[in-house]
Order: sequence, then C-alpha cells, then structure tokens
Amino acid sequence: MKISSDVLHRLSDFDAATLYEAAGQQGMVDPAIKPMWPGAHLCGVALTLSCPARDNLMLHHAVALAEPASVLVANAQRYLYAGAWGEVLTVAAQARGIAGLVIDGAVRDIEAVSQRRFHVFSRGLAIGACKKEKFGTIGDPVDLGGITVRSGDVVVGTADGVVVLAQESVERVLQAAEARRDREREVFRQLQSGKTTIEILGLPSFTSRSMTCK
Repeated sequence: MKISSDVLHRLSDFDAATLYEAAGQQGMVDPAIKPMWPGAHLCGVALTLSCPARDNLMLHHAVALAEPASVLVANAQRYLYAGAWGEVLTVAAQARGIAGLVIDGAVRDIEAVSQRRFHVFSRGLAIGACKKEKFGTIGDPVDLGGITVRSGDVVVGTADGVVVLAQESVERVLQAAEARRDREREVFRQLQSGKTTIEILGLPSFTSRSMTCK
C-alpha cells in the first residue's frame, strides 16, 4: 500500500498524542524513546531493520537502500553503551533524502546531528563505538519499544513521543484526527466564553459532601 505525500503532509500537522488517540489508543512506542534534540519532528513511511547489539552494519545498508522521505526504524536490542548512529550516517542519510531515524538503542554525536537538523528519536545517548561486522535484517517486522512495526507503516514522532500507525489504518486515523481537532476547537471556544471543562465534558459533579473535613 502506497501512502501518498498529501496524506503524510496532513498527518505531520498533528502531534503524536492526537494521532494515538485517533488510532483508538494504539501504537504508542515506549516513552523512553524520545526526540534527541528540541524541535525534532518526523512523519514518514517506515523502513525497518534490526541490528545485533553494538553493531551498526545494518544501519549503513539501510541508508543505502532507503527511499527518499522514509523513516528508518531500527531495533538495536536496546543496547545503551554504544552509539549506533552519528554524524557520518546523518550526512549519508540526508544526502539520500531520508526523513529521520527512530532507534531502540543509543546514538551519539548529537550536537552535530542537531546542527544538521536531522530528526532522531532514540532510547539514549552513548559515546561507545559500534562494530560493523554482523548482519541483521532489513524490511522484516521489528519490535520498537513494545510496538511491532512493519515496513510501510507510518511513524510519527513529536515532542510528546512516537506513535506507529499501521499502513492499512492511516486514512481512518487521519479522518479521526481531523474530526478530533474540530471538536477541540469547539471546546476551546466554549472555554474562552466562560464554560468549565466540567460542563463541556459532562464530568461527574463534585459537591461539598464529597469533601472530608478534620
């Protein structure tokens, strides 16, 4: 299934939390996987890969194979004592038009990566070096922070975190997100007119009898 650039552009207008809610509270990646610099933001079609711990050979191969505007989604075995991605791979990825990286592992050279404005979401930072010897997989489903990601799924990362949208659900989620945005705008309008969230959302009332005094 091909995800159109128009759909990706519209999805990129939403934060990850809104899309998670629009997806029926599905697809939330472990919150420990975070943007590695303020303002990092990605939305693209996943190319999945797996790397043995402390070996980033498959990341080099994935960069060479990835299509422009794709997002690399890497399972690096949650290894946090070696940076599997750095400035060299960043320059290589940008030269090929890759949109960003989400990795369940560690990265390094983050000052250089942030200066180059390459969008990276990672479990951590580490100055340790990786080998380039062992093969893993490219294109097979991978676990990313507790969520199974397939090549072709859509990955969205914002300041709130990362959400994965199954490729067959993208259109439905986009429609639900747009409807949710419209509802929230109406809520904001009512709040600014003086109503409370209790009234608008129909929340249970709280009376003085609910309080205990000593």
